[in-house]
Amino acid sequence: MCEDCGCASPSHTHHDHKVVDVNQSLLAANDALAEKNREHIEELGAVAINLISSPGSGKTTLLEKTIERLGRELRIGVIEGDIETERDAERIRAKGVPVVQLTTGGACHLDAALVHRGIHELEDQLAEKKLDLLFIENVGNLVCPATFYLGEHQRVVMISVPEGPDKPAKYPKAFIGSHVFMISKTDLLPYFDFPPEAAIKDALQLNPQLTVMTVSATTGEGFDSWLAYLRSLCR
Repeated sequence: MCEDCGCASPSHTHHDHKVVDVNQSLLAANDALAEKNREHIEELGAVAINLISSPGSGKTTLLEKTIERLGRELRIGVIEGDIETERDAERIRAKGVPVVQLTTGGACHLDAALVHRGIHELEDQLAEKKLDLLFIENVGNLVCPATFYLGEHQRVVMISVPEGPDKPAKYPKAFIGSHVFMISKTDLLPYFDFPPEAAIKDALQLNPQLTVMTVSATTGEGFDSWLAYLRSLCR
């Protein structure tokens, strides 16, 4: 019998129960604040997109190219998440859109509390207090960001050709909880052993509702479909 509560589990097993309970409480608190974030985002008139990928898969480059193509058509804001530095925010700022850098100081993901702060900081940069699209670039990681809802309307999971096609099988939660699966850096396909159909098959087995896109920020391949998808969200 557990000494802590009297249940039938051994005491050491119940310690695991308590860890689970604490984690569930933390996630519940996160989700409640994330819903507030979503309300705030919608008050700004925006659709929020949470970008998840491993480091170096091309999230920031995707945003740069997207802003170049859509920046005069749609009002775009960006929240950048990283463990340290303002480097990604500096790149986005150079494109002329409002951006906030959130540094986690070691945490491997953004959470709703950090994003809550980021939304307020971003709002201070908006003259009309209005946006069409809010991109949240999460910390580079396919594990932890998949667990934390931030208040986004859409979640995009990206893998790049150099990473290999096995990521959906290895990190299923990131794909189960996403709306779009994007394969980036397709201009490198001739140089890597990456059969797109294998990665796509694995991803769709996990989540048949995924919209699949293949893009190259270098050549522009696939960008028309990406931009059409973004426009459709803002109708």
